[in-house]
Amino acid sequence: MGMTAAHVLAVAKDGTHRFSKQVVDAITIRAGYGVEGDAHAGDRVQHLSRVVANPDQPNLRQVHLIHSELFEELGRKGYTIAPADLGENITTRGIDLLDLSRGTLLHIGGSAVLRVTGLRNPCKQIENFRSGLLSEVIEKSPDGLIRKAGIMTVAIDGGVVRAKDVIRIEQPDGPHIPLERV
Repeated sequence: MGMTAAHVLAVAKDGTHRFSKQVVDAITIRAGYGVEGDAHAGDRVQHLSRVVANPDQPNLRQVHLIHSELFEELGRKGYTIAPADLGENITTRGIDLLDLSRGTLLHIGGSAVLRVTGLRNPCKQIENFRSGLLSEVIEKSPDGLIRKAGIMTVAIDGGVVRAKDVIRIEQPDGPHIPLERV
């Protein structure tokens, strides 16, 4: 896995509601808000489809993380995917994001802390980005759908996050709570 510890591979943001984001040297996370300068930041929902449904619901999708290992899996199937292509703010390495418990805290860099709220629900925009990709990031299993397009989090503590920052995982007390789509 390269570095032995879970770490940030890349960070990204975009001030407009486009599918892909722009890789940058650093992002600034604000507690209760998300990534400064990103269209999905805010204390209330910012994803356009959710705003239409109810603009007053809390934003459980402030910061989006995807594991770079997914890009390698997709590469073996003929898809070339780079950090920020799928709209994530933080691309990780060496951490099984999809297996985290709801409520897990991710300590990133010197001070940023994110709380895991659930799975990203892949939508048709992924299919528009690359034909056939949606069926690769949503698998059908006997237990239901497996969503592989990363996780969503809320910002508990702010800070600057950069590539190579270490990610420390703090599991919540109690039993494991599997992630569901948010």
